[in-house]
Amino acid sequence: MKKLEGKTAVITGAGDGIGRAVARRFADEGANIVIAELNAERGTALTDELNNAYGLKALFVQTDVCEKAQVQAMVKIGADHFGSVDILVNNAWGGGSFRRAENKTDEEIQFGLDMNLWAGFWSMKAAFPYMKNNNWGRVINMCSINGVNAYTGTLEYNVSKEALRALTRSLAREWAPYQICANVICPSALTTALLQLLEKSPKLAASAPMPPMGRIGDVDKDIAGVALFLASEDAAYVTGNTLFVDGGTHINGGGWSVDLPE
Repeated sequence: MKKLEGKTAVITGAGDGIGRAVARRFADEGANIVIAELNAERGTALTDELNNAYGLKALFVQTDVCEKAQVQAMVKIGADHFGSVDILVNNAWGGGSFRRAENKTDEEIQFGLDMNLWAGFWSMKAAFPYMKNNNWGRVINMCSINGVNAYTGTLEYNVSKEALRALTRSLAREWAPYQICANVICPSALTTALLQLLEKSPKLAASAPMPPMGRIGDVDKDIAGVALFLASEDAAYVTGNTLFVDGGTHINGGGWSVDLPE
C-alpha cells in the first residue's frame, strides 16, 4: 500500500519549484492533490500531468493566498471534492524586494506577513475541523534558513517566515491531542524564485555560500522526500519540529552578506 493512499493534500504554490515536486511525490504515493496556485497556466499544467499519470486525483483551485476568502475556499473546495483534507503544505511565495531594511516599506513587510503568517494561519484554521474530525492530520510549512541566519536584503521574507515557524510550533502544541502533527521544513534548493533573485543581484550570486555538502539541493531528490516523510504515518510522533533540509547550511550560522546601497 502506498504511503498516502486515500489521503488528500492541499499544497499552496504547487505550480512550480518545491510545491510542484511535493505534489508529484505525494501523488506518486497515492494522495489526492489540491493544487492551490495563483498562476492558472502552471496550475492547469500540473493538474493535467498528475491526472494523466494517476487518474482523477488532482484538482486545481486558483488561489491568491493573500486573500483570506480564497484561502478558506481552497480548503473547502478540496474537502468537498475529495471528502476531507488530511495534509496541508504551505509553500506559496512570490514577490519581495532585495534592499536594506531601512528602505523597506510598510507595504512590503505587510505583504510578507500576508503571504506567510496570515496565509498559514487561515489555511491551518480552515483545515483544522477536518483533521480534528479524523483524529489525524499533517501540516508542513515551508520556512527558510534566511530568517534563521538573518540573511541581508530580504527582511519581509525573513520576518514572515520566522513568524510562520512560531505559528507552526504553537499550533503543534495545541493540536497534538488530536494527533495533528505540524512541522517546518527550512529547505535549501535551486528554485525558480532563487534563480530570479540571483539574476537580479550579481553581488548576491557572488557572495552566496555553498552548503557544506558542496551542492545546492534538488527539489525532487532532496526536498520532496522529506515532505513525504512528514506527511506519512512514519512521522506520527514528530510534531513542532524544524527540519533543516539544507545540506548543512544552518550548522555554522550566517548566510550571504551583501553591501547594499544606502
